[in-house]
Amino acid sequence: MYRICMMVFFFLFLSLPEDDVDLEALVNDMNSSFESLYTSCCVQTESTPLLHNGQPHRSTTYQTQAQPTSPHQRLRRSQPMHILAVRRLQEEEQQYRTSSLPAIPNPFPELCSPASSPTLSSGSLPQCQPSGKYIIKIFSEDGMGKVVEIPADMTARDLCQFLVYKNHCVDDNSWALVEHHPALGLERCLEDHELVVQVQASMTSESKFLFRKNYAKYEFFKNPLSFFPEQMVAWCQETNGTIPPSQLLQNFLNSSSCPEIQGYLYVKEMSRKSWKKLYVFLRRSGLYFSTKGTSKEPRHLQLLADLEDSNVFTVITGRKLHNAPTDFEFCIKPNKVRNEVKELRMLCAEDEQSRACWMTAFRLFKYGILLYQNYKIPQQRKTLLSHFSAPVRSVSENSLVAMDFSGRIGRVIDNPVEAQSAAMEEGHAWRKRSQRMNILGSPSPLHPSSLSGVIHRTQLWFHGRISREESHKMIHQQGRVDGMFLLRDSQSNPKAFVLTMCHHQKIKHFQILPCEEDGQMFLSLDDTATKFTDLIQLVEFYMLNRGVLPCKLKHPCTTVAL
Repeated sequence: MYRICMMVFFFLFLSLPEDDVDLEALVNDMNSSFESLYTSCCVQTESTPLLHNGQPHRSTTYQTQAQPTSPHQRLRRSQPMHILAVRRLQEEEQQYRTSSLPAIPNPFPELCSPASSPTLSSGSLPQCQPSGKYIIKIFSEDGMGKVVEIPADMTARDLCQFLVYKNHCVDDNSWALVEHHPALGLERCLEDHELVVQVQASMTSESKFLFRKNYAKYEFFKNPLSFFPEQMVAWCQETNGTIPPSQLLQNFLNSSSCPEIQGYLYVKEMSRKSWKKLYVFLRRSGLYFSTKGTSKEPRHLQLLADLEDSNVFTVITGRKLHNAPTDFEFCIKPNKVRNEVKELRMLCAEDEQSRACWMTAFRLFKYGILLYQNYKIPQQRKTLLSHFSAPVRSVSENSLVAMDFSGRIGRVIDNPVEAQSAAMEEGHAWRKRSQRMNILGSPSPLHPSSLSGVIHRTQLWFHGRISREESHKMIHQQGRVDGMFLLRDSQSNPKAFVLTMCHHQKIKHFQILPCEEDGQMFLSLDDTATKFTDLIQLVEFYMLNRGVLPCKLKHPCTTVAL
């Protein structure tokens, strides 16, 4: 049809004179002629438009009536062709040519999307998450940094697992990523499900990430009564304090229940250095204080901070900077605030247990069941691995068995208790042999006195000549849980050592003194009642036996250089 129209135009152009050509009139007449031609073609061509997979549309009927053309609109002379009109003609011709094809049924309908599928329209497609690689710099507690490249969807748990693998650390699910703000004197431990890239976007150039231990991250799931005193939980007071620990946590995780933390807090006034003691309530909707004593009436409550767009931080600068009334200071920082101290909500508790209760309840109210899922993931992974095999060992370790060579013929020791006792006897015999060889003038460089004096320095729980204040800070940063400990050199006695440990959120110190017996030097923690040849033996003993300590040693306070 398109070729026929062009031939007609060409012959008419040759037959007309050249002196009466008006370009503007020709363009107008040509457009009107083409419109009339399109209308007539639409009438003559009866077709059914196709839908997806070549299936015809049966419920819709297309009817088009022909518009009568006037004599003025009829084609009388050749005219220049308009570019837009030609393009439109080609598109229409292609559409009609396709629609005139017969409806062929789809032989594989199960491979195609149905007509109601959301993938048919581009607007219904899900938007892709931001992708790409991001540069993150992470610091260890010794001040050394390491640059890593991570994807945009990497969580804090995944990054910790990556660092554990790269630095050959012991994966005990206690490593954490800490958001540190030195200018504000604040830091907090990131939740395992938080995206590292999003947290970095809200940080300043001076802020940084720290990689360290945090044993107290989910300790409240194991021992909730030590974190939530009955006098601070309003729900426990209403039931006379007869709430089991499981039900207490269930009410905190359940969004329908409304537990409440209440008590006195020192609140720093905005843009001032003065502190005011107020009766404060922590609910899911936010942190409130009462303007009239301990009244809970809505007209007496005023909002202090919102939980949705804020995070709770520990203040690490001490009480002197903010003139705090106690040492148990914490802060609620809005996410939009970067380096504005005036917009921070500085709070101060009476003791460490109260501060831990406020900060833990803040996390539970904000994240809810997500915290419990983060706590259960490592346990489920450990249970899944235990179903398949024993702890992963090398081929050579799997081939080792305990043997008894006391008789003429060696035998395999099948009883694990007997194998363990045999290993201990072999260890003691090795120590005696090494001492005897050194007394007889053996050239071995491992003298017992020098060996027992330096062998403990290779252990992660030994921190050398650090002060008492530094040991307090280290234990506080890695979580005040029962059984957390470290060993250090004594500052008062150069030949002695100090065991620093935590019990009931209090830090205690025990001096380890040297003693001599039968010409051999030992170390003792309880006035020579129990003696050990070195610190490793001492630590292993008190990890299995309580002895004179308030509890067993459980969590070593360690630092890793990245």
